[in-house]
Amino acid sequence: MKRTLLALLLLIPLAGCSSSATWGWYVVDPSTPSGWTNVKFLISGMGSTIAVSVIAAAISILLGLIVALPGLSDRWGIRAINRVYVEFIRSIPLLPMLFWVFYGLPIIFREMGLDIPIDPFWGAIITLAISDSAFTAEIYRAGIQSIARGQTEAAQTIGLNYYQTMRYVVLPQAIRRILPPLANQFIYIVKMSAFASVIGMQELTRRANELVVTEYRPLEIYTLLIFEYLILVLVISAGVRWLERRMGSDERA
Repeated sequence: MKRTLLALLLLIPLAGCSSSATWGWYVVDPSTPSGWTNVKFLISGMGSTIAVSVIAAAISILLGLIVALPGLSDRWGIRAINRVYVEFIRSIPLLPMLFWVFYGLPIIFREMGLDIPIDPFWGAIITLAISDSAFTAEIYRAGIQSIARGQTEAAQTIGLNYYQTMRYVVLPQAIRRILPPLANQFIYIVKMSAFASVIGMQELTRRANELVVTEYRPLEIYTLLIFEYLILVLVISAGVRWLERRMGSDERA
């Protein structure tokens, strides 16, 4: 039953193309044994894509908050820490950073007398987390600065220190406001995780590349790959909208 439904989903939009000898949708036709094997091979990379994206996003959210706080300081020297980090990281394309982390960091560790190998999985996580943290830091900074100063002053008048004010007053309100852009960054991480395929990580894009080498049908295989990312992003978007309603971020709720 599952194969039949998946076959209809894949083949109905392509029915008008099936009569041409130049098309080879049979390679991803789940109603045939070989097509179902190829589909399962492609889908099997989704677990790695999700795992890398979730872990990288969690690290990015924490690191982004740490980077954002100096940017809120009244002292120029402390604010400079934020600006240097954000501008430097944002200026580096993701692919060169991925190569630097995967190939360069182990060399630096060896020079320091440390034997710390970096496999493709953690290389992708480190790269995505660092790259995204600069954007997340700016989202945090904008969200925190959008909270009225009177909220902070009121918290201080009842005896709350800086840490308590941030934890109990400012951040809860700011997170409700920055949830939509944070969700966009998570979707960005999911899509950018495709770059991990170049260092050998077995995620969605890597599986598609390997299948293209054996089947020689790039159009059909990459079309299914696009649908996989589309479904993944739609599920994330639906989850974020539900979370927005629960947290009150959606003004229409």
